[in-house]
Amino acid sequence: MIEEIPPCDIRIDKEGNWYYKGAPMIRKDICTFFYQHLSKEPDGGYLLQIGEDKCYLEVEDTPFIVKRVDFHTDFKIFINDETIETLQPDTLSIGVDSVLYCKVKDRQFDARFSRPSYYQFAEYISCDEDEERFFVHLNGVRYYLKQRDD
Repeated sequence: MIEEIPPCDIRIDKEGNWYYKGAPMIRKDICTFFYQHLSKEPDGGYLLQIGEDKCYLEVEDTPFIVKRVDFHTDFKIFINDETIETLQPDTLSIGVDSVLYCKVKDRQFDARFSRPSYYQFAEYISCDEDEERFFVHLNGVRYYLKQRDD
């Protein structure tokens, strides 16, 4: 018997805001708890599982948003689930409308850069004039920004 997984009636918009049945979820502690129980299915869907209970949520773009970027010896990214990670520059990609993305959570999820974090990071992006490709130079290595397959 194939298990039928219901929808959660939860939606995450492209800015990382959570909604339940259309109403904004304003309790950060609840959203943070849900982030800890979020997984991505092989088909690209997002699953919320707490104990034996599970349901699918609707995600407009990505559940994770890079809110801020700091640079010292590497790039630290501050994510909307209240965590901080070291940016994996080889995961950088550019989507529709020049939106910047990277992988987070052990490369399991995509994260969309917010507009302010994009502008913070943009000063570190260069263009290879010969190849007309953008890259980030870090520790002597050029990390080229890939084009997303949206």
